[in-house]
This record gives sequence, structure tokens and C-alpha cells, in this order.
Amino acid sequence: MSPEASVAPTDTMHAVYVTGPGTVTKLEVPRPAAGPKDILVKVRACGICGSDAFYTQIGGIPPRQGHTPLGHEPAGEVVDVGAEVVDIPLGAHVVINPMVAPSGIIGNGGATGALANYLLIENAELGSSVAIVPDHIPFAVAALNEPMAVARHGVNRLDPKPTDKVVVFGAGPIGLGAAIGFKLRGVESVVVVDLIPARLETALEVGADAVINSAEEDVVARLVELHGNAPRRPGESRPGTDLYLDAAGAPVVIDMILKNAKHGAKLGIVAVHKKPVEVDFGSILSTELTIVMAVGYPTEIFEVTNDIIEHWERYGAIVSDQFSFDDVEEALTTAATPGAADKVVVTFD
Repeated sequence: MSPEASVAPTDTMHAVYVTGPGTVTKLEVPRPAAGPKDILVKVRACGICGSDAFYTQIGGIPPRQGHTPLGHEPAGEVVDVGAEVVDIPLGAHVVINPMVAPSGIIGNGGATGALANYLLIENAELGSSVAIVPDHIPFAVAALNEPMAVARHGVNRLDPKPTDKVVVFGAGPIGLGAAIGFKLRGVESVVVVDLIPARLETALEVGADAVINSAEEDVVARLVELHGNAPRRPGESRPGTDLYLDAAGAPVVIDMILKNAKHGAKLGIVAVHKKPVEVDFGSILSTELTIVMAVGYPTEIFEVTNDIIEHWERYGAIVSDQFSFDDVEEALTTAATPGAADKVVVTFD
């Protein structure tokens, strides 16, 4: 048992809660203690998701409105191990599946959140609730595991082949993670579209074959240049793009794709659309376009972990800003401010 684990369970820690509409507070709360089937993780890094800003805006999630713990993208170090836990050693560096917590989804309406000094993993099971990562992987990169699983599910839903030509709309963390995922699947051509030059530079850094600045370029014409022309009728110009992934969540993206997709193309939607999007099914009927939705990570939470381990420097480029836990309020504000940062990760001593 480590010195961390020997501290009495009545000791306190700090955790971040949504305490009202637009209000987050770092509270002093009891530090959890590991039972026979549990492990206690000292949180070393936790990413901030766009959903954290939404939860803050609405004052928390029922039934914990006014007292909703935040944080669902953690990486940390095991500092206590219950007597019945197997294969998870003391001191291991781990990433966590927030979906399987018995007390509710971690940081998404459950009883606990990972923007805290310590996180109790109940009924801890290797490969289900946690995965171990090597010690040389920076915790800030390991904390990308959960959002990269979301991105990987978007990739998997489109089931790419190496010969496919792919376009990812949106060079935020999910879009960038998807671009990496497509390339690791051996996809021939991955193009990323965004309107922020710095994001497009990062897309190239993580391995995109080409980028398009939609604020300055004709996206359809550029895609025809990159992916060839696949007209449905003589004289028509349509990109030869096989797979489209919407990680932007902008109605204009959907409209552009529906108007220009070639016959037999596939559209995956991993972005959260906050407003209804009108679709003219009559105009796309003859394209036989396949539309698939992607939410969460039914099987991908630890599928992506090995890729992060092997390519951690590539994934590390996605982290744009790091804040210490002492400055967590500033981190949350920065992450919620459009254009202020791309991927914010909070780190702990």
C-alpha cells in the first residue's frame, strides 16, 4: 500500500461541481475510500468537453441540478487497490471508462466527476472500467482517450476501406481524432475542412493528406481537384469523395454534402446538431446516399487506447491548452469561449 493509500478515508479533497446556471464551484468534499472490489485513482489529467459547458449553462443535470460533478475525460494513477481486485497494480497509470460506473456515468450526471483530486472506480475491472497505459505517456495525452473513442466510433460507423477518399468537416478534437483514425485504418486520402487556419495546420500535423479552408476556398471545387469528378449526369461536377464525416455540427455542412455527394457515398454524423436540419429526401433519393449516426463509444473506449500509446505524439498535437487544477475555473471558461482554445486539459500535481 502506497503512502497515498494509507491516508485516512475521512480526509477531504477538492472536486468541481455545477452549483447553478452558469456557475461552477470547487468544493471541499470527503475523499472516497476503496472497498474490496474498487480502486482509488489519483487524477493526474482531465480533459474538458463541450458538454461540460452545456451542463454549466443549464445548471447541471437532473437529478443533480445545482450539485452536478464535472469531468469525464480522466487519466490518473492507481493509489489504492481493493483486496478482491485483480490485474490492476498499485501505481499503474490508467485511463477510465466513465460509462460503466455503478453510481452513474462519471461526470455526466452520475454521483462522481473526474475534475477532482481523486476518483473512486467501483467494481474495478481491467478492460471494462480501466485500461493501463505505459508510464512514458503524458497524462494530458492519455486523457484524450475518451474523446478519441468518440472519434473512433465515428470512423468505425463508416467502415472505411483503404481505397476510400474521405472528407472530415470540422478540425476540433473529434474531427482531428477521426482523421488520425482514418489514416491508421490505411485510408488513401483524408481531407479535413475547417475555417480556422491554426486548426488546419494541426490537421496536417496529425496526418491529414490535405486541408481546405472553407472561409477562403470553394470546398466542392477543391474536392473535385483532390478526389476526382464523379458526375451523375453529363456536364455535372461532383467530388469523387466516398465518405463524409460531419464533426462540425453546422447545417451548411449537411446541405453542402447532400447537394454534392456522388452516387453511393456515405455520410457519418458524429457532431451534435443543436437545431433541426432540413433534408430534401426527394433530391437525394437517386444518389442512394447512406447516412449513419455515431454517438458515444459502444466498443471503442479501449480500442483506441493502443493507438494512443503507439502514436501518442501524434495525438498529443490535439491538446491546445493545459491548465493546472488550481486554475480550473479559468480552464472551463476558456474551453467554453468560442475560438479561445481547441482542446483544454486540466492537469493535477
